[in-house]
Amino acid sequence: MPAIEINRLTKTYGHTKALDDLSLTVDKGEIFGYLGPNGSGKTTTIRLMLGMIKPTAGSILINGYDAQTQKQLAHRQIAYVPGESNLWPFLSGEETLHLLAKVHGQCDVKYRQKLIKDFDLLPNKKVRTYSKGNKQKIALIAALASRADILIMDEPTAGLDPLMEQVFRQTIREAHANGQTVFLSSHILDEVEALCERVALLRSGRIEKVGTLEELRSLSALKIEASFKTVPPDVRKIKGVSRIVVSGNHLSCEVHGPMEDLLGVLSKAKPVSLLSRAPSLEELFVSMYETKDRNNDRHDS
Repeated sequence: MPAIEINRLTKTYGHTKALDDLSLTVDKGEIFGYLGPNGSGKTTTIRLMLGMIKPTAGSILINGYDAQTQKQLAHRQIAYVPGESNLWPFLSGEETLHLLAKVHGQCDVKYRQKLIKDFDLLPNKKVRTYSKGNKQKIALIAALASRADILIMDEPTAGLDPLMEQVFRQTIREAHANGQTVFLSSHILDEVEALCERVALLRSGRIEKVGTLEELRSLSALKIEASFKTVPPDVRKIKGVSRIVVSGNHLSCEVHGPMEDLLGVLSKAKPVSLLSRAPSLEELFVSMYETKDRNNDRHDS
C-alpha cells in the first residue's frame, strides 16, 4: 500500500482549474519532491491532502485512509510543516512545542530535545520575540519529533539560514533512515536534488514528469564544454547538438542523444580540456518548461 495515493484529483475555483485530473503515488519510506512554479497547484495539492479543502473530483488516500471521509485517521498518519507558521505569540517556544505535541497526539521527547539543540532554538523565549526562522524551527521540531509515518512539508526551510538548512537536511535523512515518508514541496532546487529519490514536475495543475533525477536527466541534454589551442571546430551540423556558444578558443554546447559524432569531431581538433556533465535539477526544470512554452507558442500560432 502506498503512503500517498492521489487518483484523478481535480480542484476548480469558478472557471479556473487549480488541479486537473492529477494522479500520483508516493511509496512508503520515500523522500519525494514536488516541484512547480508559483500557481502550479502545489499548495492546493497539500491542502487537499490535509482535508482543508474539498476536491471537485478525485480522491487522496493517506496510508490507505481517505483524506476527506476519514480525516481523523488520515491525520494520525501525518505531520505537516507549512512555509509560514502562525503560532501563539504569548507562549514560549517550549510551551508551544508541548501544545503541538498534545494536538498531534504523539511525541518522541528525547528526540525533541536533540532537535532543539541541533536547530539551536532558545525554547524559553516568547514566540512573539522569535524571527521567522526561529518560528519555522518550532514547526520543524514539532513535526519531526512526532515521528509521524508521513511528513508533509510545504517550503519547510523558509526563513532558515544556510547552516540550519544543512541541519534540516540531516534530520530528513534521519527520518528516511527511520522508515518515514517525506513529501517535500520546495523552491530550493539544491535541497530537492540533495534529498529526494523521485520528483514530480507540476505545471498548471498537471503533472509534466515523474521520475528519479537520473531518469529525468536522461530526457534532457548533456552539457559539453571544451577548450582548444586554436579556434574550436564547427559543430553546428552535428545531429542533436544545440545551444552552441563559442568564445575565443572555448566551446560550450548541449547534446541530446548519442554523443559519438560530436566526440569524434572534438577529438580530431585535439581539445586541451573536455568536460561533460548531466544537467542540474534547476537546468532540467528550466529546460522542460522552456520546451513546453515553445511548443505552446507554435501551437497557438
